[in-house]
Amino acid sequence: MYEVEVKVPADLEAVRARLDELEATPTGAVVQADTYYDAPHRSFPETDEALRIRSERPEDDPDETRLTYKGPLVDDASKSREEVETAVGDGEKVDAVLTKLGFEPAATVRKERDRFELEGYAITLDSVDGVGEYVEVETEVDDEADLEDAREGAFGVLERLGLDPDDQLRTSYLELLLESG
Repeated sequence: MYEVEVKVPADLEAVRARLDELEATPTGAVVQADTYYDAPHRSFPETDEALRIRSERPEDDPDETRLTYKGPLVDDASKSREEVETAVGDGEKVDAVLTKLGFEPAATVRKERDRFELEGYAITLDSVDGVGEYVEVETEVDDEADLEDAREGAFGVLERLGLDPDDQLRTSYLELLLESG
């Protein structure tokens, strides 16, 4: 599976108003804490990979925890990459397993996210601690041959929101946090 994602800095209130005008479907708000790990056998920043434990607290629901591997970017025009993710029962135990195997926590990124759906794309309004406000438009495709069409569709959604795809950042929130500190 490939995640096709475009991210731009934005005024979230203006985007919320535009989403309302477009009658986008709200799909919930969450608070996420993503702890990223460094590998003992290779440098994830050098290989453009990521390993994280995500703790997510949806509105009025118990916490959910997921373990995610993100592969290197697969194109020069977006943040599209292979992604493998699975639910885990206990994030602290997964952290203990990773730590015992030599993986070390690098940083934790905390964000408040408001989610919407429009034209088959997930739209997320992110307020990221220490980093700022961003809008992400994303979808998933199974076949690498479908990446370009999905990316162009995401650019179209950004434009309908009054945002410029040329303002896209291919930098992760982790990288932005580390650069700001």
